[in-house]
Amino acid sequence: MLQRFFLALLAAWGAMASAAEVQVAVAANMAAPMQKIAAEFKRATGHDAQLAIGSTGKFYAQIQAGAPFEVLLAADEETPAKLEKEGFTVPGTRFTYARGKLVLWSADSAKVDAQGRLLIRAPEGKLAIADPRLAPYGAAAMETLARLNVLAAWKPNIVQGENIGQAFQFASTGAAPYGFVALAQVMEGGKITKGSAWIVPGNLYSPLKQDAVLLRKGEANEAARALMSFLKSDAVHETLRGYGYEF
Repeated sequence: MLQRFFLALLAAWGAMASAAEVQVAVAANMAAPMQKIAAEFKRATGHDAQLAIGSTGKFYAQIQAGAPFEVLLAADEETPAKLEKEGFTVPGTRFTYARGKLVLWSADSAKVDAQGRLLIRAPEGKLAIADPRLAPYGAAAMETLARLNVLAAWKPNIVQGENIGQAFQFASTGAAPYGFVALAQVMEGGKITKGSAWIVPGNLYSPLKQDAVLLRKGEANEAARALMSFLKSDAVHETLRGYGYEF
């Protein structure tokens, strides 16, 4: 009995001794699911994932300026590819970890119809989007309005958040009655949990392929490499499907 106790103690000590920490830059649309994934990662590996949430465009500039991030989970595929080209990443580590979806959403359960017809009516109230220069979901929102031929009508009503998290804040607090946000911000367990929404058809905007990449600063970090592997696991895919992501 005593021998088993010491063996268990040694195993636990070994796991603690090998545990490490990874600094992760996370696109704002991934805020909720990544909190869950970080907890799953901790349970599975003992490693801690320290998350910074923000816009992909801002992270790009920060990484170029020497920010201590070791893994980037972007909201697009272009930014990780640029960083790869510029020598900020570990070659061969970039991959698509999810494909996101855009949704027109209101905190009011009666505001948005399931076909998005309100967009072709005369605009009433503000429409929140993420800054299209910095956030891929903001660019997708502008693309959607343009393809529906309603961009000119809605442009005076658009209010921009720095990232998709701020755009969602505008819509959720009523500062704007509508917002183009990430489906993951209003869906959990495969269901839209609040308000009213129109899931924008994928043919109205360019695919939101989201890439992850191991940055140079994380090349020698065991936890960073472990996270990159963990993101490809069935457990992570199951979590992300619950938030509306595809692969």
